[in-house]
Amino acid sequence: MSPIGRLERWARRLKVEVYALYLAYKDPRVPWYARAFAAVVVGYAFSPVDLIPDAIPVLGYLDDLIIIPLGIALAIRMIPPPVLAECRQEAREVKGRPVSRVAAAVVVAVWLALAVLAVWLVARVF
Repeated sequence: MSPIGRLERWARRLKVEVYALYLAYKDPRVPWYARAFAAVVVGYAFSPVDLIPDAIPVLGYLDDLIIIPLGIALAIRMIPPPVLAECRQEAREVKGRPVSRVAAAVVVAVWLALAVLAVWLVARVF
């Protein structure tokens, strides 16, 4: 299999894992701390806005290539295996994906706060 094919397969598996985490987050059999962490990971993964915009060379894809997969891996370890297996099966059968507007709003708020801080710091210096 070509490297591009392997990357496409990895990306499809990653989408299934994120959606399985979304389903596990709503399952009452999952411990509260795992649900909270899964909610953060899923919210960020489904957010239409990135913390580091993709337009920034190299760093823009850092979250997509490292942060999200690492968060997914950690969240998966916190979820009971039988629950995760059920959620993965359900995730494979679903078409489409949810979009987290709340997570997008949080990311935009962080960017705005950083912009305000930068303006304030520049104003203090000059």
